[in-house]
Amino acid sequence: MRAAGPVLTVVAAILALWYAAAIWMNSAWTLQQAARAGETVSAAALVADTLSQARPRLPAPHQVAADLWASTVGQKITSKRSLVYHGWVTLSATLAGFAIGSGLGILLAVGIVHSRAMEMSVMPWAIASQTIPILAIAPMIIVVLHSLGVSGLLPKAIISAYLSFFPVVVGMVTGLRSPDAMQLDLMRTWNASRGQVFWQLRLPASAPFLFASLKIAVAASLVGAIVGELPTGAVAGLGARLLAGSYYGQTVQIWSALLMAALLAALLVGAVGLVQRATLRRMGMAR
Repeated sequence: MRAAGPVLTVVAAILALWYAAAIWMNSAWTLQQAARAGETVSAAALVADTLSQARPRLPAPHQVAADLWASTVGQKITSKRSLVYHGWVTLSATLAGFAIGSGLGILLAVGIVHSRAMEMSVMPWAIASQTIPILAIAPMIIVVLHSLGVSGLLPKAIISAYLSFFPVVVGMVTGLRSPDAMQLDLMRTWNASRGQVFWQLRLPASAPFLFASLKIAVAASLVGAIVGELPTGAVAGLGARLLAGSYYGQTVQIWSALLMAALLAALLVGAVGLVQRATLRRMGMAR
């Protein structure tokens, strides 16, 4: 209970600031309407109206919560109005991209650690690739793949993988190089081969670094999947919900989709954390 105290305090502070910002940002519309009607608005009426507008500039927390509830519990999961349905579409691309990006990142890291030439040639390109804004490269990837007859899940998964592979590369390289000189000298004293050094020393030592980078990568994969849905005019997915809300001025829908994405990211990072805890405990690195 004591551990939950600071968390609840921060949440309460965020909600208070959110409500205050909603009243401030939405009050202009209420005052304009009252001025046109030649009426005056009391403070209580102003607050009540700013927190209940149909299309507010900034939705109040209870409006977002109500829309999130109605879009998840209040809809069948197969309905295109359901955020569960849209979340599953985005989650599919996220997991596919995460698998591709993580696998590629681990392979690149192993090659970089064992080959000086690969480190000098591949690593700079991997770093340079992250300087290109994803919003600029996503339409290019989609257009090129569409011209090749590839559409659907794969283009979004590739964009997702583009964002996720770099954290894995950096984390895995750091982890594989974490054994110190004394440990490497001990392996040589035992006449261990390069393969034995990798499997018995480098790979176990890299596990904490790998899981830390995977947590970043899975969140980045979700961002990539959502971004991949934006330039395609997708009709399904959280990106599609964001687009639809933007087109029709449904700010409450936009915020509920954003909150759903945040919850999905938290679940994915939590799942990686559970796998991390179980793996490290099995390896004797955690209790």
